[in-house]
Amino acid sequence: MISAFIKAAQQISDPRARRVIWFALAAAAGVFILLWVAIGFLLANTALFSIGWLETAIDWLGGLATGVLTWLLFPAAISAVIGLFLEEIASAVEARHYPDLGEAHGLNFRDTVLTTLRFLAIMLALNVLMLPLLLTGPLFPFVFYSVNGYLLGREYFELVALRRLEPAEATALRKNNGFKLFMTGALIAFLLTVPVVNLLAPIIATGMMVHLFEDFRNRV
Repeated sequence: MISAFIKAAQQISDPRARRVIWFALAAAAGVFILLWVAIGFLLANTALFSIGWLETAIDWLGGLATGVLTWLLFPAAISAVIGLFLEEIASAVEARHYPDLGEAHGLNFRDTVLTTLRFLAIMLALNVLMLPLLLTGPLFPFVFYSVNGYLLGREYFELVALRRLEPAEATALRKNNGFKLFMTGALIAFLLTVPVVNLLAPIIATGMMVHLFEDFRNRV
């Protein structure tokens, strides 16, 4: 995992990936701003929580509550957006590190969109359900990074794997390497919550999964 992370981070300096990197930066910044505006509007104009004192606390916190919710939901939103353009990112990684692989058959656009929307719906739903756990204090980060680590590890890996494997093969390979993917997903979730770093995290996450995928299938 460490080796995959280092290689993925180095990809950022690759001239061939520069256009993709600028897109990822723009997408991440745009998603963050849209989340901030949408969440701020919802908090100001709706009663999202049935618990009266919790609703009052959120209204009182105002901008701080908006910032916290944006921070928590950003990993799901940006991962869904980047998922639609993962092919270009993965191709740039392969061109540098695995030039003999040949062109990936890839997912068609319809399947990519459906997979990405399903992933977004699941991640958003689970993260919203986890919000009351903010009241548990130190327990919340463990729950947050565990749940999102599993989801992000699974989603990024499957999107990468399905470019070159049939669904059954991709699922089997994922299950055989479940713990490593969980740990990698937890690292991705952490990177997506670190200010500034989270703008580049989708590039690093995709690169890591390409390297892990090639390592896993070459050891089968």
